[in-house]
Amino acid sequence: MDVELFGGGLDIDETYVEEPSDEIRRQAREYERGERRDFDLTVRYPDTFGGRVMRAMAEIPYGETRTYGDLAADLDTAPIAVGGGCGRNPVPLVVPCHRVVASDGSLRGYSAPGGLPLKRRLLDHERHVAEAD
Repeated sequence: MDVELFGGGLDIDETYVEEPSDEIRRQAREYERGERRDFDLTVRYPDTFGGRVMRAMAEIPYGETRTYGDLAADLDTAPIAVGGGCGRNPVPLVVPCHRVVASDGSLRGYSAPGGLPLKRRLLDHERHVAEAD
């Protein structure tokens, strides 16, 4: 399903989320308006390495980032493997792969439509909302 966000779209595979599509879209609109920091959705994590990466990304707090290396250390794997897991995230935004950055803080990839500019927009949005508190 396509979710409109900041003038672009994200492809979210709703088969990984128990709630209906209209609820996912409603919560994404609240996120975009700065009214929501966490998604109140039940995500079905696969019992695979990708699922482990998804769970690790889901633990990154709103407005913060972690590096591929940070997650790799937590998962006892290589940063490039974490990057591959991030790139295969079927529910971007809901599981915040945009919060994973390179060791120097730079943005290395974002597989959602809109690519790196959208990733930067999401991170800037979260930083702005978090600073407004």
